[in-house]
Amino acid sequence: MAVFGLLAAALGVVGLVAPDALLTVMGFEPVPDGGRADGDHTLVFLTASSMAALNMGVYYVLAALSDWKAFFRWTVPFRLLTCAVFTLAVATGRAPSGFLGVGLWEGLGAVVTGAALWYERKRAARPE
Repeated sequence: MAVFGLLAAALGVVGLVAPDALLTVMGFEPVPDGGRADGDHTLVFLTASSMAALNMGVYYVLAALSDWKAFFRWTVPFRLLTCAVFTLAVATGRAPSGFLGVGLWEGLGAVVTGAALWYERKRAARPE
């Protein structure tokens, strides 16, 4: 959880400070300065998304530091949903193939988190 939180926060900062770098990492081709059409709100959306990622990253780190298991459990289904939506966006041509990595990262994170919670619960239930 802490690693995911740190990565989310770091990518949020990258999006706020260097939005074109974040677009490139996600497989989008940045538009040169002055090349955006009137009404293109890509940077506004990227700023909002990056701020959300920064906040979410901090939430994950704080949850990890406090070992807040309920929070960890809540993230599993929602990260699987995010994986499905992002993967579908790539499959339907709504997003470039590079964006698939974001969906897979979410899916892998959900599976690892779910497996760790399951393992801890089983280990705690074993008689010593």
